[in-house]
Amino acid sequence: MNQLIRRTVFFMAVLLCLSSMTQLGLCQTRDIVRIPDVLGYKALKCDFHMHTVFSDGQVWPTVRAVEAWSNGLDAFSITDHIEYIPHKDDVKVDFNRSYEIARSTAHGYGLTLLRGAEITRPMPPGHINAIFLQDASALDVEDWSDAVKAAYDQGAFIFWNHPGWTGQQPDGIARWYDEHTDMVEKGWIKGIEVVNHVSYYPEAHRWCLDKNLTMLANSDVHAPIQTSFDPMQGEHRPMTIVLAKDNTAESIKEALLDRRTVLYYKDWLIGEEKYLSPIFMESIEMAPANLTLKGKASGGIKISNYSDIDFELELDGSIEELSLPGKITLYAGKAALLSVRSNTEQLNEVKTVGLPYRVTNLKVAPDRGLPVRLNVEIQFIAKDAN
Repeated sequence: MNQLIRRTVFFMAVLLCLSSMTQLGLCQTRDIVRIPDVLGYKALKCDFHMHTVFSDGQVWPTVRAVEAWSNGLDAFSITDHIEYIPHKDDVKVDFNRSYEIARSTAHGYGLTLLRGAEITRPMPPGHINAIFLQDASALDVEDWSDAVKAAYDQGAFIFWNHPGWTGQQPDGIARWYDEHTDMVEKGWIKGIEVVNHVSYYPEAHRWCLDKNLTMLANSDVHAPIQTSFDPMQGEHRPMTIVLAKDNTAESIKEALLDRRTVLYYKDWLIGEEKYLSPIFMESIEMAPANLTLKGKASGGIKISNYSDIDFELELDGSIEELSLPGKITLYAGKAALLSVRSNTEQLNEVKTVGLPYRVTNLKVAPDRGLPVRLNVEIQFIAKDAN
C-alpha cells in the first residue's frame, strides 16, 4: 500500500508540473535568442545536459522538450544518470526511455534531440556525459573506463561535466587528474563544461584553450527550468551556441568535433576570438561610418546593437588625434552614441581610424575580453581652413 501511495503522489506531481507549464504559456510562446549566424554557419542554441524522472530529475521527459522549445533552443540532449536512479521504485529503469518518450514531442517542435547519458562516478574522473549514443544501456558497467570506452565505441561525443562542482571539489576549484590526461590521449574526451548551471570554471576555460578541447555550457537542470532561471528577471539558461551547417545531428556533431562553439552564460559570451569577433561585428551597425571634425570639434557615432547581449566596451589603447570615452555599453536591442573629439587643430586630411576597444564580457580567455577595432573614416579639417 505504501508503495502504491508513493507512486500515486509521484505521478500526480508529474501531471501538476505538466499542467503548470501549460498555464505559464510555455507551450504557446518561444523566446527568440538573437545571436547572429556567422561564417556561413547557423548559430544553433543547444543544451546537452539535463535530467528527468528517469534519474534524479523532477519532470517527465516531454517537459524537457517543451522547455527547450520555449527557451529558444534548437537542439538538446537528456542525459539521465546511469548509476544514480533515486526514482527506481516508481519508474522502471530503462536508460533509453527518456529519449524515446521525448523524441516525438521534440520532433513536433522542430528540435533536434540527441540520445545521451551521464556516467556518474567519484572524482577522478568525476561525471562524464556522452551524447550521440546508440544505446545508453551499454554504459551500465562496473568500471568507469569501460563505460567511457563503450560510449566511445558507439561514436559518442564525450565531455567532462562540472569539473569544479562542490559536491566533488568542495572549494569549487577544478583540478586536472591523470585519468583525464589518459582519456584525452585516447581520444575519448573531446570537451569540458566551462559553464554548468550557474557556475563558470575558469580553469576549464583555460584547459579547453590549451588542450584543444570543445567548450560547453549546459543547464544540468533537474527541477522545472523556470525554478532555476526566471525570464521575468532577465535570466536565461546557459547555452552552447553551436556553429553548424544545419540543425541536424550530423552537423551538430561535426561542429562539436571541430570545436565551433560559443557559450552564452548570463551576460557573457565565451569562446575563441575567431568566433566571438564575427558575432560581435555582425551584431552591431555603426552610423555614420564617417565623420567630419573641424579643429577640436566633437562628433558622435551611433552604434546599434541588434543582439540579445549587452556589450561592455572599455578603451584599449589610444589614438593621438582623438579623445574617446573610456567605457561604453551597447545595450541589447538599442543604440548608443559614441562621442569622438579631435585633439588637433591643424590636421587636414582623411584618415581611416580603428577605435581600439575591448569587449570585456566577451571572454576569449578567463582574464581577457575580446579586442575589437571600430573602423570609422574621419575627415579632419584644420581650424583655419575655409
